[in-house]
Amino acid sequence: MAGAAIAALAVGVWLGRERILTVLGSYLVDASVAEKADIAVVLAGDTYGHRILTAAELVKNGYAPLVLVSGPGGDYDLHECDLAIPFAVKHGYPEAYFAHFEHNGRSTAEEAALIVPELRRRKAHTVLLVTSNFHTRRAGEVFRRAGPDLKFVTIAAPDEFFTPDGWWKNREGRKIFLTEWEKTVAHWIGL
Repeated sequence: MAGAAIAALAVGVWLGRERILTVLGSYLVDASVAEKADIAVVLAGDTYGHRILTAAELVKNGYAPLVLVSGPGGDYDLHECDLAIPFAVKHGYPEAYFAHFEHNGRSTAEEAALIVPELRRRKAHTVLLVTSNFHTRRAGEVFRRAGPDLKFVTIAAPDEFFTPDGWWKNREGRKIFLTEWEKTVAHWIGL
């Protein structure tokens, strides 16, 4: 009897696997619609330029007057903002849209601890937090915890490898999913 129940459960999971995988992928995405804000912030970690271009469009469309570009140091003594801003300029956006914010943070929590005081120094109250779609839920929670006096509106930049309803169909999507879930669980337990 127990064996038949386990077999039935296994068949049910197999038949519903795409729905289950979609629900798990969708949980990671908690994005909002853009609204007027005092500033936009581009989080580090996107080597394809989707985040910076999404933020540039927000300024172009009047949602924020400026983008603070997070820039941890790293490769060849450069900060990520030193690469991201010229990338956006190359794609037709004025350099005046962007402000460098160099730092040495290595995680979303470290980024928040460094960026939130800068947002307060700039007297920002409403912030458009631009990050990759799969990173929106965790990033929003981390920044809201670091700056409970600020309003963070998470804006999803697209990712060609991760979509909530198809991440399992490519190797990069699977890697993103597993890494983000690992970080989400670590966040839940306070690591």
